[in-house]
Amino acid sequence: MILGKRPDIERFLGKPDPAIRAALIYGRDIGVVRDRGHQLAARLVPNPDDPFDVSLLTEQDLSDDGGRLEGELAAQSLMGGRRLVRLRLSSEKPAVDKLAAEALERHAKGELNPDAFFLIEAGNLGRDSALRKACEKANAAAAIPCYEDEPGDVARLIRELLAKDGVSLNADALQLLVARLPKERGVARQEIERLALYLGPGSGANATPADLEPFLGVEPESSLFDAASDAFGGRLGEAQAGLRRAAQEGEAGPAAVRAIGMHLGKLRRTLTLAKNGAGLQEAAKASGVFWKQEREFLRQARTWTLEELDRIQPEVLNADRACKTAGSPDRLIAERLALTVAGRARRLGL
Repeated sequence: MILGKRPDIERFLGKPDPAIRAALIYGRDIGVVRDRGHQLAARLVPNPDDPFDVSLLTEQDLSDDGGRLEGELAAQSLMGGRRLVRLRLSSEKPAVDKLAAEALERHAKGELNPDAFFLIEAGNLGRDSALRKACEKANAAAAIPCYEDEPGDVARLIRELLAKDGVSLNADALQLLVARLPKERGVARQEIERLALYLGPGSGANATPADLEPFLGVEPESSLFDAASDAFGGRLGEAQAGLRRAAQEGEAGPAAVRAIGMHLGKLRRTLTLAKNGAGLQEAAKASGVFWKQEREFLRQARTWTLEELDRIQPEVLNADRACKTAGSPDRLIAERLALTVAGRARRLGL
């Protein structure tokens, strides 16, 4: 069965249904997958790190020994308690995916050790994944997809982690940090822990936006917008460097494609206003161009035309759709789009 709604997921993670023998937690954000895996494991066995009650396997273990997974699922607990078999997959290899699916089907039917629990943590499995299909079909298994955290989830994570160190943020500072944290939960958690050290563990500090300014520094998204501007300015090397820097800051391919699309939109609006009689500088300001970027933007606006923007628009739309396809190499898609835009800009003389 599928647990797709957040309340159902939280209810299951807090109190697992005794009739469920297996759970597949999967998604693009591996940080969320890991957090939910830890949360569920803690409810299933007294100590998730106990080697006598818990078996932790990887896809390499399955590749080396195809029968090991079912062997672990059939084994009894050495200490007499409930047994947990935990499988972590980092990629969707067909052979491993099939092995895990077959083991899950047998275990869900009670053919192995019915008192054991099979917990799988995986990446962004596609609809054609045999493991995902098997879990969604089995009545005694739960498929839990993990999506990108919503602002409320990020705010709750911030409050919980900071509270452990005896520090907090006021409402405005919390809103600012939620907007600025990287999207990937694992990276976000590291940043929050770093903030706790910055504020002073046990200090009781209740930080304001002004207190956060030295810690936050430059807004992460600026790397994306700079990369988009560099692409339309014909500077491929700088554009690719900006995209890679943004990726290190937690910004994924879809956000990079969106930034390129937004820059195209500003150019289109500026040129349309200029075509209707507005001055180019006035049109740029009306399109939301920041004054520090105005000089470079005007250089581009004097070279690009509405016709050229129309020719590049389908490339942006195709890249956006491709990034949203399950399992897509979104970072490479974004870099290829930047290459296409920069190449067109160079041919225009930029």
